[in-house]
Amino acid sequence: MMGEKSGAQGQLFYQFNLDDVVPADHLLRRIDAVLDLSDLRAQLAPFYSHTGRPSIDPELMLRMLLIGYCYGIRSERRLCEEVRLNLAYRWFCRLGIEASVPDHSTFSKTRHGRFREADILRSLFETTVKTCMDKGLVGGEGFATDASIIRADANRQNHIDGDDNHHDWTGGAGGSPPSRAVREYLKGLDREAAPPKEISLSDPASRLTAAVGRPAFFGWCTNYLIDVKHAVIMDVAATPALRTAEVNATKAMIERVEDRFGMKPKRLIGDTAYGTAEMLAWMVDEKNIEPHVPVWDRGERDDGTFGRSDFVYDAETNAYTCPGGKKLGQFNRNYAKPRAGVDKDGFRKYRARQSDCGACALKQQCCPGQPYRRVLRSVHEDAREVARAVNATPDFEQSRRDRKKVEMLFAHLKRILKLDRLRLRGPSGAHDEFTLAAAAQNLRKLAKLLVPPDLNVATA
Repeated sequence: MMGEKSGAQGQLFYQFNLDDVVPADHLLRRIDAVLDLSDLRAQLAPFYSHTGRPSIDPELMLRMLLIGYCYGIRSERRLCEEVRLNLAYRWFCRLGIEASVPDHSTFSKTRHGRFREADILRSLFETTVKTCMDKGLVGGEGFATDASIIRADANRQNHIDGDDNHHDWTGGAGGSPPSRAVREYLKGLDREAAPPKEISLSDPASRLTAAVGRPAFFGWCTNYLIDVKHAVIMDVAATPALRTAEVNATKAMIERVEDRFGMKPKRLIGDTAYGTAEMLAWMVDEKNIEPHVPVWDRGERDDGTFGRSDFVYDAETNAYTCPGGKKLGQFNRNYAKPRAGVDKDGFRKYRARQSDCGACALKQQCCPGQPYRRVLRSVHEDAREVARAVNATPDFEQSRRDRKKVEMLFAHLKRILKLDRLRLRGPSGAHDEFTLAAAAQNLRKLAKLLVPPDLNVATA
């Protein structure tokens, strides 16, 4: 007999417990077990008034933001709707079944106000790093670093030329005041630096960048410093899409991890962007870190002529010996006033005598289009030699494989967490988004690795 639901009158009273309907192996339940917000209110207390009506609980807002970044919910309007409808989200936010959800506009006011003034998102991220260290997920022996470009919330068409010095950023008389992103740009503007080719009017601190074969766009870089044992993110930094900014960010992150957690790696893994002479010297001479980084070297040639490695350097005489047995000195005559011999780029130039090169049988293999051969040597060549020696070891091959872990984190960030375009503008907006996303990734890592072995649940 076919059954049929009868009666439209619902039950008058219900007994309902949210904890009973959230599965024991749910991702948010496991994240809740490792999430430490015990110091949140103490850190935010100086930024709240002691009078007036109570504000919305900051822990509630932070938990809602974590849900959004853990599940790739990029819109705050949609986040509020999802928390209103999803029982597991309500349970994680400590909201009862009849409790109201904050309005989406509250996030903007709080994120740009008290959260940013107290740098609470950085504090949350560092708490996840400390938890990972306490749980034994951080080895501390090897760190890997890299950067990935994220699109800025800026239209390519809405820009001015970089050399336009007449643009009125203040909005002019009677106009609207400049946006927060513009104010941050003007506050940190370096007038002595070379201006970029184009400047976005909506997010002027971002930089124009492009991948090979793709249209250019304004973007920011998220920089990760990870421990290679379990790919835990040790630090994160937001920089404009510039290579020099990426290298400087890595230095700052290593020093910050050492200062905050008392941990310095024995080896640092990176790509060729981190293999400049200055960066290698910083790692080897200042920080005593083994550079597992390919050397950025423009001295080798691919046209069949002799490269710099074919010339032998003698430190005692400060001269090179060419394959033909001739000397290349830095100075071919004595000067009354000694010269440093270092150019503005940090290189020493060594030159052969024109008479030696002209009579040499190997000239066509050495300098066919020049009267004599020149060789450049960096002032940090000793550090470069250390890196070259590391590059020839089996450990370097393992480091190449370990470097993929940071690339996988970037892929997870863009494809799973949906952070392929920023919603906030300016340096502080990029900092907030990247820091909160890194905290969410560390929490997901904790939830995945600390789950009991009898539970089998997909956390992606």
